[in-house]
Amino acid sequence: MEGALIIPKYAALIICTILSFVPIFVWGYIFLKKNPKRKKIVLITFIGGIVSVTPLLVYKYLWQFFPWINAFLWTRNLNADLLGLSDLIFIPVPVLVTFMVVGIIEEMSKIFAVRLADNNLLKDIEDAISLSIIAALGFAFIENIIYFYNISLIRGVDQLGGPFIFRSLFSTFAHVMFSGIFGYYYGLAHFADPVYREESRKKRHPLIKWIHKRLHFKKEVLFRDEKILEGLLVASGLHALFNIFLEMGWSFLIVPYLFGGYLVLTYLLKKKENLKTYGKLSSQGVDA
Repeated sequence: MEGALIIPKYAALIICTILSFVPIFVWGYIFLKKNPKRKKIVLITFIGGIVSVTPLLVYKYLWQFFPWINAFLWTRNLNADLLGLSDLIFIPVPVLVTFMVVGIIEEMSKIFAVRLADNNLLKDIEDAISLSIIAALGFAFIENIIYFYNISLIRGVDQLGGPFIFRSLFSTFAHVMFSGIFGYYYGLAHFADPVYREESRKKRHPLIKWIHKRLHFKKEVLFRDEKILEGLLVASGLHALFNIFLEMGWSFLIVPYLFGGYLVLTYLLKKKENLKTYGKLSSQGVDA
């Protein structure tokens, strides 16, 4: 691009890495300063978050060899509006389905990072939320590097200002929000035995009760798997919604959306029930 500042690729990569780390440090400090973890656990989870980007990169790489697995292609034939509410709001089904698929892939990848460092060291649900946030920061770190580096190659490093601000304030926190909320459900699943005993069965969804009666699952096992699935769907749905806002150009919704997520995440980290120490998990573990 004419007028762009062109520097050696290795220098651009160093600059992009430094820029990518800034929002990681800031958001990590905001959410984790009052809940310090052992450095080894933090490092393992953060590296796991970095590695968790791999499935998405592999998935996109395989598009050139197996185009039929590209969610953006096989959803093009879905032309209906969402729930037929086109007079109020128009969201093409292909956009909804595609970003839901991408969201599920990314959130499932970050589960791996939490499981990697878990090793029955969690003491309370807040620990699960914190580990999930650390994993999200690792994921966002490598994703930001890739994003910034590609821009630097095409437009030049002097064009990174806008993308840096947007990804620092919005995209990076969005990852923190999705994973942090999933971490809450992961914590419920991790401590399924004691948490289930504390919950009233009257609060259970009728469908869950029916499945339990028909298949004779152990209540705690069903509760654990239910919470993992519930957390994955909630996190993936929130992720898809954020991407839809970007795709549809509804930038005016991003700030209130993420602010609401900030309030929810802050509430979960301060919720007294989430600070209750349970100790080690029972021998069943969490099968996510």
